[in-house]
Amino acid sequence: MPYGVPEPGPEILAVFDAYPDKFGPKLRTLRRLVFDVASEMPSVGRIEETLKWGQPSYLTPETKSGSTLRIAPVKGSDTCIALYVHCQTDLISTFKDFYGDTFTYEGKRALLLNVDEEFPETALRHCISLALTYHLNKKQRLSA
Repeated sequence: MPYGVPEPGPEILAVFDAYPDKFGPKLRTLRRLVFDVASEMPSVGRIEETLKWGQPSYLTPETKSGSTLRIAPVKGSDTCIALYVHCQTDLISTFKDFYGDTFTYEGKRALLLNVDEEFPETALRHCISLALTYHLNKKQRLSA
């Protein structure tokens, strides 16, 4: 059952509006992709948008199927935004296994995107889906 892309709440909107203009459109695209991907995956359920560490964050509170995603500009960079994942997951190594040099990565915690370039949307959607189903997939791997 699709949930669509909701309007951001006032706190989230204030954070997006505070980012430099160069980052806003790409961060909003990334936000939309999170909601779009989730709406195509019934096992994910509703996405909760909140702030964690002052950054827009996306959780799967009903199903607990996924690992939290956060999006924000990369500190000190004029061109990069990040899709952050929990550093104690193996998500970044999984992304690397699938997509290698398609993306740039920051340790075990982030997939980096250049705002001056077109996003590799198909690959990015797949990475988001892996994050939104991380716990569900982990349980399936353990029971196999």
